[in-house]
Amino acid sequence: MIRPARLSDLPAIEEIYAIARDYMQKSGNPNQWVNGYPRRELLESDVSKNQLFVYESEGVIHGSFVFMTSPDPTYAYIEGEWPNEKPYGTIHRIASDGQEKGVFTHCFRFALENADEIRIDTHHDNKTMQHVVEKHGFKRCGVIYLENGDPRIAYQYSKE
Repeated sequence: MIRPARLSDLPAIEEIYAIARDYMQKSGNPNQWVNGYPRRELLESDVSKNQLFVYESEGVIHGSFVFMTSPDPTYAYIEGEWPNEKPYGTIHRIASDGQEKGVFTHCFRFALENADEIRIDTHHDNKTMQHVVEKHGFKRCGVIYLENGDPRIAYQYSKE
């Protein structure tokens, strides 16, 4: 089940992000989500904007992600090309505790219920995420840059 995150969920969500950071370190992606990212203040802001969601099974939170349908400013410039300029939803900061398979699939299905076009980006060293998004039919579109200038590989999925 996907549901909006609540402030009371933040300890579980923070643990999921800690597990994800550890996994990234061990799998050759030591430069993404450093220094405790995402910080609690950011998660609280996401909750207040109703854009932080959790994947829950049998009352246990196994995953967390941001889903937003407003245009993402970091996607305004791309080295490459978006396949279209239709309205889109964006998935950010998706993470799992690793205890249940298919968390990305559940989150992706939720996103598709809310948007026909889905964008996502990931770090060049995050081979796991690159594999997962490509397996789900996302097309690599180019490189975008975060507010701090860090590059990310950008993808888009189109229902059509």
